[in-house]
Amino acid sequence: MTTKNVAEILKADSFLQEVQLKGWVRTFRSNRFIALNDGSTINNIQCVIDFENTPEETLKRITTGAAIAVKGTLAESQGKGQSVEIQVSEIEILGDSNPDEYPIQPKKHSFEFLRENAHLRVRTNTFSAVMRVRSKLSFAVHQYFQERDFNYVNTPIITGTDAEGAGEMFRATTFKDNEAPITEDGKIDYSKDFFGKETSLTVSGQLEAETFAMALGKAYTFGPTFRAENSNTTRHLAEFWMIEPEVAFMDLDGNMDLAEDFIKSVLNSILISCKDDLAFLDQRLTQEEKSKPQAERSEMSLLEKLRFVADNNFKRVSYTEAIDILRNSKPNKKKKFQFPIDQWGADLQSEHERYLVEKHFKCPVILFDYPADIKAFYMRLNDDGKTVRAMDVLFPGIGEMVGGAQREERYDVLVDKMKAMNIDEKELWWYLDLRKFGTAVHSGFGLGFERLVQFTTGMNNIRDVIPFPRTPQNAEF
Repeated sequence: MTTKNVAEILKADSFLQEVQLKGWVRTFRSNRFIALNDGSTINNIQCVIDFENTPEETLKRITTGAAIAVKGTLAESQGKGQSVEIQVSEIEILGDSNPDEYPIQPKKHSFEFLRENAHLRVRTNTFSAVMRVRSKLSFAVHQYFQERDFNYVNTPIITGTDAEGAGEMFRATTFKDNEAPITEDGKIDYSKDFFGKETSLTVSGQLEAETFAMALGKAYTFGPTFRAENSNTTRHLAEFWMIEPEVAFMDLDGNMDLAEDFIKSVLNSILISCKDDLAFLDQRLTQEEKSKPQAERSEMSLLEKLRFVADNNFKRVSYTEAIDILRNSKPNKKKKFQFPIDQWGADLQSEHERYLVEKHFKCPVILFDYPADIKAFYMRLNDDGKTVRAMDVLFPGIGEMVGGAQREERYDVLVDKMKAMNIDEKELWWYLDLRKFGTAVHSGFGLGFERLVQFTTGMNNIRDVIPFPRTPQNAEF
């Protein structure tokens, strides 16, 4: 007899077959009914034991969190909420769980409490659902690019460059505390460090991915990135994962096409592969919304939001047009925006992005041609000299989901932009070489994976969509 998982057994179309499975006890009631879950599905399976013929010592050990193995006959369930159950003939306790110490009891726990017990929180319905969706999303990302002949590139985690020019990076050094050598001008002498130069944990693999795109045509990275931003908001992590495709011979229009097709593809994949988990998360979010004031409630359920993005064509709007819309909008005129829009050149905030998506256009939006002053040095300068070929994809409920651009392929223009932004040409000599040897139009974008998981699962805090969140003052587990 082979061991099956709960998901397989619940799909069984015949009764009276002998089955065996292993899992963890969610609840045990009336000394008879075990709700068993093995992580393969959001759903438990009911295991009915013959308590009169089960040793009392064994009954005492069937507690929430205990690992058990059962054998029995699959039967049509007489109870509500499930179609099948297992009439247990044999039961074995594989691992005990002390009910007085086990923190994940069958009751409602706060998400903050569960973050403090992140090693066990995935045993709850909410977090098991979230992490299964995260896993399926990760697979869908790779599947999308692999089926379209993109080359997966493992870009460096330790880097000597700051791709974003933000300066908020974690330093990587082997110098011991208070023992770093000092130069004559009082600065740390990194020439004596392990790598012979100052290095940090990367904030992006984009620049390195460009080198592969300019040789292999299509490349993508999907890996961990880091930002030492001292932020405790529900939208920021110090360690997060980025999806970054780069494509040679593709302009901004092609980049927008790729981003839209990619997002729709992975969301449609999840809507098919994670139906049970999404149904549970949709119900969870609906209940959560009911506790909010009417004015703060979302107009769409989780599944409606996913279909809203997957089924609608994305509206493409220039930054300049968007500014005119926002400047003349009722929230702006009535001073309802936290950050009023009064002139061209403003850096849009989440409230502005959500207004465009949810209120004005009522579909996902791609903004393009942003002011050069608020975008990165590597974005292609337009002929007007003041805007760049940048794009942002905006979602309901979250704002910016994707940021990308056509890259500046002209050597002289790129050098001038780097000088204007005080970026050292010597540090990026290899990046400039791409513009000297066979330069061509190329484009790409970045998508924060946790933000995509957050949107897909309806979780309010980004710390709840990554297994072990890294945030200021928190590196537990």
